[in-house]
This record gives sequence, structure tokens and C-alpha cells, in this order.
Amino acid sequence: MVKRTTMLAALALLAATFAIAAVACGGDEGGSAGEGTGNTEADGVPPLPEVTALPSASCTDIEYGGEGDPDVLIASDMVLQGSSRTQTLQIVEAVRQVLDSAGWKAGAVNVGFQSCDDSTAQLGKWDPGKCSQNANAYAENASLLAVIGTFNSGCAAVELPVLNQAPGGGLAMVSPANTYVCLTEGGPGCADDEPDRYYPSGTRNYVRVVAHDAYQGAALAQFMQEQGTTKLYILNDKEAYGLGVATNVRGAAEHLGIEVLGFDAWDPRATNYEALMNKIKQSGADGVFLGGLTDENGAQVIKDKVKVLGDNETVKLYMPDGFTQQSSIDESGVENTRGAFFSVAGVPIEEFGPAGQEFIDEFATRVGDQPVDPYGVYGAQAAQIVLEAIANSDYTRAGVIEQLFATEVEAGFLGDFSFNENGDPTLATGAVVGFTIFRGEEQLEVETSFSPEEAVVEAARTG
Repeated sequence: MVKRTTMLAALALLAATFAIAAVACGGDEGGSAGEGTGNTEADGVPPLPEVTALPSASCTDIEYGGEGDPDVLIASDMVLQGSSRTQTLQIVEAVRQVLDSAGWKAGAVNVGFQSCDDSTAQLGKWDPGKCSQNANAYAENASLLAVIGTFNSGCAAVELPVLNQAPGGGLAMVSPANTYVCLTEGGPGCADDEPDRYYPSGTRNYVRVVAHDAYQGAALAQFMQEQGTTKLYILNDKEAYGLGVATNVRGAAEHLGIEVLGFDAWDPRATNYEALMNKIKQSGADGVFLGGLTDENGAQVIKDKVKVLGDNETVKLYMPDGFTQQSSIDESGVENTRGAFFSVAGVPIEEFGPAGQEFIDEFATRVGDQPVDPYGVYGAQAAQIVLEAIANSDYTRAGVIEQLFATEVEAGFLGDFSFNENGDPTLATGAVVGFTIFRGEEQLEVETSFSPEEAVVEAARTG
């Protein structure tokens, strides 16, 4: 359940029916609080801006499954095209399930929802221009009180400065997936003006329900040591996330006595990487780490690694959550990913706590034949936190942000945690600080799950 320092509130979760009632509401169809619910200022609901839809070029029509009309709006911002689509669609569906469970309400107001896409078909991944366009649309829509997103840290880096300066005291953003350290704190791999550049107003408006990459770097390095890797070569895709997690792995590996023989980047536009792999071969490395996204020509990097360096038993291959999806196997070929190791923040589906398992059981009926992806549970937790923040606020943007940082989750889908002043989970247990290592076979198979040691996390953070 989610507690707050200002008020104890609980959502009646998992009472949803299988069907979703989605009502398309345009700018002329939205209602104010008085029109939608009959609420008055005496009920603690001030006059609210008329609900208007976000642009259809990026977002679905407004969805609403409650009585009356929506009084306020929330949105998800995900990469809905390309290799990550399977995971992000489950996050969006998890948000819908939480809204169903809450009766599409937060406190005294009715909540409408739009699912927005920050990717383009041309790139097949998040697009900086689309992220910027979305952020400006969110900031300008006075009826929007919070954004659940983004999926990719690079897109968050584009959107955050805009949302931080949005009218009304900024616009709250809760990410179920961003792991780039520098979004919330500085350190190795961060620019001198990170994270301050993301919060030009001087007030934080962003939290995430997942541990950042200092934890992932530490978990990977500990696992590498257990696998007998002693000489590591690190690559990254030049993106903020990829360079960041590569830097975190380097710090943790060196702390554990693993020799880092090289730290290079691959060009996502290259047609092959045989020259780079020959350089690694000459170094004598017995392990390779790929810091980045599978969308950044990762399949070709994997193919050329095996072609030049041999299979993943001969020279072990390690990858972070940017690669941890079935598409990495499908696009690279089973013969090239077999025996490779993939990490992801969180624990396997069967290791979530009681609240998480209850959510998963219900959610499985919504995703049909697809296996439940752990990111769906993170999306649900983010949505629950957003609804609680709205319920305990004065229904203003600034009020929602204030309540966001007052969050205390007890026995939630992800365990227990609150947020520190940076917006990162703290006092965390359970899935928030757990990491899973998968082994590549026909599909990703769980190898192990554990929480990294704090000393190694600190080494990953400080380099």
C-alpha cells in the first residue's frame, strides 16, 4: 500500500473487470470538476481547467472508464515503436489496470488517461524531436497533472527541463524504467551541469521507482566476478544511458579487482564491427560488456562479437537492461546470444511480494498469451503513486509534486520504499533494489537474482 506523511490513503486495487471502457474526449467534450462530478469548492476541489486532449499525433484519445466526465488528465510517455514495444505496451496496460481498480478516480476527482508515443517509425526508437514535442504539449495542457514515463533515459533528459518549468509550478513525472544516474545526481560519467540542467526552476519534479545504474553496474560486476571474468573490455553506444551504465560497470569492476582493458564506443551507424572486435581480441579480454540499447545496432555488435571473439563461453558477453528483451535474441540470432548474460532492474515475476503477485495474477488475464513482463509491475507502481499524489494534493501541479515527494510505499507492488530529495527510491526493499541476470537461450532464462552490495554500489557511483 502507499502511505503519505500528510495523509494515509489506499486504493482499492485489483477490483477491475477485464474490459476497459475507453471514451474519446476532445477539447469540446472535456468537463470541469463541476461539470464532471458535481464537486464544489466545499469538497476541497478548486475550480479546475477544462480537460482537453493532448495532440492525436502522439497520443490516443482520452480514455475514461468512470462515471461522469474526467476532471483531470494523466498521460504515459513511452517508446511504442521498435524493439521495446512489447515491454512498453505492458506498462501502458498496467496503468489502465490501476485506473480500473481505482474507479478512474483520485480523491474527489475523475481521472482521464492518454497513452503517448515518444518514438518514430523511421528510427524505431525514442526520437529527441518527438520527446521535445511531447514535453511542450504536456506543459501547455493545464488539465494534465502528471506524466508516467519515460521509458528511455535519453528521452527523459529532453523532457525534464520543459516539464520542470511548466506553468503551475512544474509538471510531475514518475518513471518506471529510467536508470541513468545523472538524471538525479552527479558523478562519474555525468556532465558538470548534470543533474542541475534538468531542473532549471531549482525544484525537483521527477521521481523513479527503479534503482539507478550504480546498482545495475554493481550487480553486473559482482556477477562477472562470480563467472570468473578477470579481464574486461567495455563498450558503449555513445548515448547518455549507454555511456552512463558503462562508466558504472567500470567503477564497480575495478573495485572488485577486475582489470578493465579498454573503454570504447561503437558507432550505431556502422555496417559491421569486426575491426573493433579484433582490437578487443588482441587485448586478451575474457569478457565484454555492451553498455547501451539493442536499438543502437546492438544485434550487429553481438553478431560480430561472436564472429571474431568466439562463442559466449569462450569470451563471456554481458549486457544491461537496454538489451534485456526477446528482440535482442530474435534480431541477433540464438546462436549468437546463447550463453550471453543480460541484466535488468527488478526480480523475476515469481519473486515479487504478495501485492505484486496479486497484481500479476490479475494482469495476466489482460495480456493474454504473452508472459507478464516485470516492467508492467513497475508501471503499475508508478501509476498508483501518481493517483495517490493527486488524491492527497490540492489538485494543482505544484501540489501533486509536493505529495509525490511525501510518498511512502508499504507492502506495495515493488515492496517498501520512499523517495529521497533527489527523487530516487530510498529505504528500499524487495524488487526496487533487486536485479535479475538472465542467460540467453531460445528465450531469456533466469540465471540468478540478488541485491548488490552497498560498497560495490558506491564504487560504481563514484568511479
